[in-house]
Amino acid sequence: MKCREIQPMMRTFIVRALSFSAVAALTLNPALTPVVASDYRVAPVSTDGQMNARFVSLGIGKSFVIDLPREIKDVLVADPKVANAVVRSTQRAYIIGAAVGQTNIVFFDSTGAQIAAYDIAVKRDLNGVRAALKQSLPNSDIQIEGVGDGVVLSGSAASPVEAQQAADIAARLVGGTEKVVNSIAVRGRDQVMLKVTLAEVQRSVIKQLGIDLSASMTYGTSVVNFNNSNPFTANSAPLVADNALTGRFGTMPSVTATLRAMESAGVVRTLAEPNLTAISGESATFISGGEFPIPTGVTCQTTVGGGIGQCVQTVSFKKFGISLNFTPVVLTEGRISLRVMTEVSEVSTENALKGGAGGTTIPSIKTRRAETTLEIPSGGAMAMAGLIQDQTKQAINGLPGLAQLPVLGTLFRSRDFVNNQSELMVLVTPYVVRAVAQKDLSRPDDGFASASDPQADLLGSINRIYGVPGRVEKARNYRGTYGFITD
Repeated sequence: MKCREIQPMMRTFIVRALSFSAVAALTLNPALTPVVASDYRVAPVSTDGQMNARFVSLGIGKSFVIDLPREIKDVLVADPKVANAVVRSTQRAYIIGAAVGQTNIVFFDSTGAQIAAYDIAVKRDLNGVRAALKQSLPNSDIQIEGVGDGVVLSGSAASPVEAQQAADIAARLVGGTEKVVNSIAVRGRDQVMLKVTLAEVQRSVIKQLGIDLSASMTYGTSVVNFNNSNPFTANSAPLVADNALTGRFGTMPSVTATLRAMESAGVVRTLAEPNLTAISGESATFISGGEFPIPTGVTCQTTVGGGIGQCVQTVSFKKFGISLNFTPVVLTEGRISLRVMTEVSEVSTENALKGGAGGTTIPSIKTRRAETTLEIPSGGAMAMAGLIQDQTKQAINGLPGLAQLPVLGTLFRSRDFVNNQSELMVLVTPYVVRAVAQKDLSRPDDGFASASDPQADLLGSINRIYGVPGRVEKARNYRGTYGFITD
């Protein structure tokens, strides 16, 4: 019994002795101190028990190196097709991007504890696109980031043109516009004022000369009548039908001669200067004119018995006047790209249509229109359209044979001469403008004042013109009549 009791006591003593020796040895030699789990700095752990992962963005075919605080025992790669982890030493690993996508990689030590976790997003390698954007648009601050199979452009550009250029470059390098999301903000939206001048001068000369002869010869019981009336076909009709000189020669046979002569010269001047302001990249429209009705038919109501009831004339309206539509885009170095459409139309009696029981006259519309795309510097002018037209019409009508006689043939023919000359020019001048104070602007009615009763009754004045109240600008010495409206 004593031996059995002593043996366990001796075993315990030996273990305790060894423990004390080991402690003494480890104390004397610090290099032999064992590493325990409490000696490591463990990364923060989330509430679900998984370490907070670090997000890493990686390009296809690119890699980065990870140095871990302790030896790696196991590695977990969620999707090896997206990224792969290669362990070259006990505390170093290489992460390599394989395909576009997302995955995560977790490292464990020999005890199964999590050392580190990484959320890997493998995207396109956009360094080449960034370099191209920086080289092409040095004045813009544009960032590009990959999202899935596409890219997102952000940042700011100096003008809408630079923003569009950045989108075009990205689309070309990533494989299509559908893979590019353009979120670039334009720093300054320039405003462009367009001044259009449409000037036209028309000159017309008409000359008409004709002699109409009529005669009546009687011989016994026979009567022979002669009538030669020559029309004016170049101008479609004589200018004034009653502008004639008639004379009778002899009594038997009686001969009557009618001389019709007319000469007309006219000039028409047309000037329109519409001005319009719009933001760069936006369209603007200006219209000044009206509409006139054109009969299109008659609509009748049907009565209960099947008869025709009240009838109403239906009409449609056609527009005329001055219109301007343009879309400006401010380019680099102060140049402006313009898409311009301008039109000046007026009601005309030429080619008018007459008809109906009441003799309704439907007028025609005379139109001058120009539409084009230009690139002009701010403040520069360009003739966007021009027209020089010279039309000459001449017609001679007369009695065959007699009309070709050298001198006497004038008695048997008429001559109609028409010459129309027209010169048209359309000028455009764009300006990059800024807002100004209201006091720096003037209106057409500034200084207008109606005439008093004595001035209107005794002097025949309609209005008075004065300087604008409150203006401090120095008075100028004008000569002649000046102002907006004068009598």
